[in-house]
Amino acid sequence: MSAEATAPPSPTLPDRLPPGPRLPMVAQTLLYRVRRHTWLPKLRERYGDVIAVKTFPEGPVVLLADPDHIRALFAASPSTYHAGEGKLIMTPMLGEQSVMLTDEERHQRVRRLLMPAFTGAALRGYRELMAAAAREEVATWVPGVPFAAHPRMQAVTLEIILRVVFGLADSPRHAELRTLLAEVIDVGALHLIGWQNPDLRRFEPWRGHARIQSRVDELLRAEITERAAVVDLPDRADVLSRLLTANRTATGDDVLTDDEIRDQLVTLLLAGHESTATALAWALHDLARSPAWQADRSDEVLEAVVKESMRLHPVVYEVARKTTEDVEIGGYRIPAGWTIMPSINLVHFNETLHPSALEFRPDRFLAGSVAPPTWIPFGGGIRRCLGAAFSLLEATEILRAALDHYHVWPDRPEVEQPVPRNVTMPLAAAPASS
Repeated sequence: MSAEATAPPSPTLPDRLPPGPRLPMVAQTLLYRVRRHTWLPKLRERYGDVIAVKTFPEGPVVLLADPDHIRALFAASPSTYHAGEGKLIMTPMLGEQSVMLTDEERHQRVRRLLMPAFTGAALRGYRELMAAAAREEVATWVPGVPFAAHPRMQAVTLEIILRVVFGLADSPRHAELRTLLAEVIDVGALHLIGWQNPDLRRFEPWRGHARIQSRVDELLRAEITERAAVVDLPDRADVLSRLLTANRTATGDDVLTDDEIRDQLVTLLLAGHESTATALAWALHDLARSPAWQADRSDEVLEAVVKESMRLHPVVYEVARKTTEDVEIGGYRIPAGWTIMPSINLVHFNETLHPSALEFRPDRFLAGSVAPPTWIPFGGGIRRCLGAAFSLLEATEILRAALDHYHVWPDRPEVEQPVPRNVTMPLAAAPASS
């Protein structure tokens, strides 16, 4: 397939469009949503490192598998490649002002205001909070009794993100938020269809999900209003308090509205909870089958374990950019308005980049031989995930708490087939025993 361009090609750009399958859009959408981990490698084998597909609601999508192309994309002008516009499918969940969904000046403004919450000094302040929540979680595990790793990792990462981002304590409102937020983020491919079609939102499951989101927004706005009035706001270290403290002295464009604050909080929750939970579930899956890596609980080794699990089991399969003008990549013309997606899956499993790519080998990260464009779970360039260091620190503290108390082993030979789950965590890991 070569999708039809909507405008005449620029005389300075190639005429040819990227190759790709000729299947109907509905078939490509289904394959992309639920079988991309097996479908994309077949496409690369047939079409090369620049592949065009058509999916709903994105339309024409160009997948990149060459690190050099990806490096150039990440280094390119953000006015030419809009990262926020490439993720607009997430707007109903995250909100229009989300740092993930805005571009250029709007994005730079929000990112600048959020940055102080993720500096090295701020992360050092979060470490003990993370460790305490992790110890509380692993204390509930019963030795010798199999348990599903993913739900337990969901529980502990949700608790950490609620404490760090929201500063939540024990109250009826906070208890309700804990319950509802877990439901808000448990969405799948079916929800995406309803989000893009307002008529479907009158029916289940979309109507029920919208009702939950509305209640969460009501609780969050009540929390924002109440927190903004507390006397000791500057002494609090959570992200919400930091943003509200900055608002007290901000002027002009630096003042965040309640709606903007709400969108950032939900974004941080989604990005900092589900993705880390799935990465940790896979890390336990891999450690259970590689017991030699359970003995060393240093920061360096634990981080290498997490990074290798993220390489082997991508939590997000692509990062997206939407073109604002015609561009050239790999000798092909990409028209304005198309979405370009560096394929994390295809890069992470490239044998040339990662020898023995199907093997769990954390030592490849200890050797320092993994270059940034060949390991991209957090994206890259100026749009690299703001919470990347937070996520890695959180994961290492949770693994340390687990391995300080238990030896982990599998309750079955291997996960037979990865199971697609939802927008931010496409694969679910199997149970383990402690």
